[in-house]
Amino acid sequence: MTTDTTAFWAAAFRSAVVSPHESIDLFELRGFAGQTVRQIIRLDGGGSALRIRLSNRYGKQPLHIGGARLARRTEGSGIDAGSDRAVRLGGAEDFTVPVGEEAVSDPVDLTVTAGDELALSLWLPDDTGLSTYSAVPLRTGYAVPGNALTAPTLDGTEGLEELVTRHFISGADVLAPTGTPVAVAFGDSWFEGTGTTTDTDRRFPDLLNDRLRAAGSDGWVVNQGLSANRLLTDEIGERALARLERDALDVPGVTHVLIHFGLNDLGIPGQEAYPEPAPIPTAADLIAGFTALADRLHAAGLTATITTVGPYKDTVYEGYSTPEGVAVAREVNDWIRSGDSPFDAYADFAAAVADPADPDRIRDDYDSGDGLHVNDAGAQALADAVDLATLKLQRLQKV
Repeated sequence: MTTDTTAFWAAAFRSAVVSPHESIDLFELRGFAGQTVRQIIRLDGGGSALRIRLSNRYGKQPLHIGGARLARRTEGSGIDAGSDRAVRLGGAEDFTVPVGEEAVSDPVDLTVTAGDELALSLWLPDDTGLSTYSAVPLRTGYAVPGNALTAPTLDGTEGLEELVTRHFISGADVLAPTGTPVAVAFGDSWFEGTGTTTDTDRRFPDLLNDRLRAAGSDGWVVNQGLSANRLLTDEIGERALARLERDALDVPGVTHVLIHFGLNDLGIPGQEAYPEPAPIPTAADLIAGFTALADRLHAAGLTATITTVGPYKDTVYEGYSTPEGVAVAREVNDWIRSGDSPFDAYADFAAAVADPADPDRIRDDYDSGDGLHVNDAGAQALADAVDLATLKLQRLQKV
């Protein structure tokens, strides 16, 4: 593959991963053995080639991949055979990802554009053990017995399983024009998309990308939301301050970062399922955490946009919403809106989806039904709340 000096590798898809060995099991935990797993990714940006990132970060044993193929998805588990390509690592089609590591594939010669849906098929001949996974990808995946890497579809195959979680995939990069800006949506379930409709790409980052494309932006947003994640505490997933480098600072092409945290810091300590010896954080605790995030982002030369903490009064999760927690959220939001925060800009998520009669709760037509997450219409309201001028996702010099 010829080197293009006017292009560089930029993140075009991300999927934040979590350990299956957490102290609290909220999501499907599983491994694979003697199976082909076919999973769908939708690209946020395009380029003249791409590479895939495979993660064994939380695996307890080496991840043996007997083969991997990438193709354009047609519908369901179907692929366009003419676009089918081998995914290699160091020139090999059979390779192993060591314990605790991530592998970046060799470049795949396939021109792609924003919105393209690709199917990545992995042949997993050996027992993988519990997999490194993404909890709420909102994309149906597929697993079948045996080596079905090149099968035009898995639909109707005996033993077919549909997967609600995503396994081993942490991202895809594209060879894009040099200087293409990338924004990272770094946060919790409000970014990952819990509450929106599966297989429809109606998450906040998807809808923000729609607005950016319509406005003629050169860049795009990739999604590093992690459901149940917290700003200050490790559980579920490493806390934001711990995963910031891997999931934001080290993302290829990153120029901007959007932040949404705080809900789980305030709500999780009140739930019986979570052993939590400490009280909920104070507003000062959260403000200090957010300030530390902003300082690290600015030290890396990035533009940082914070969003207000979304409303969450009267959720279906018993003990999640408390008067004390809601009061802290109000205080933190006042700080964000005051202009005293160190962030470059803010988007007022709380105001965008709040019930005018009770601003501490999500309005009915934006509520997914659990009082904590927004539906598709609510996600659109969040995307509309972002001032695109604060992102400025334009290349300084087009090539």
